[in-house]
Amino acid sequence: MEQHFDESVLAACVRQELEQYFKDLDGEAPAGIYDMVVHCVERPILEMTLERAGSNQSRAAEWLGINRNTLRKKMQKHGIK
Repeated sequence: MEQHFDESVLAACVRQELEQYFKDLDGEAPAGIYDMVVHCVERPILEMTLERAGSNQSRAAEWLGINRNTLRKKMQKHGIK
C-alpha cells in the first residue's frame, strides 16, 4: 500500500499561522517559537496516532518512530490518558 502525505499542505498551514502570530505581536519580540509550534502540533499527532492504533501504545510508538517510554512521557506532558 502506497503511503501519501502532502507535507506542503501542513507546511503552508504552519506558515500561515506563523504569519498571523508575527502580525499579532505588533512589533513585540517573539520568544520560544520552536517549542511553541512543536507543542501545538505534537498533541494532535499523538492523539490521532493513538486513536488509529486502538490505544496500543507500543504500536503507536512504533508508528511514530519513538520508543514507548518516550511516547508515555509525551502523553503525560500533554495530559493524554
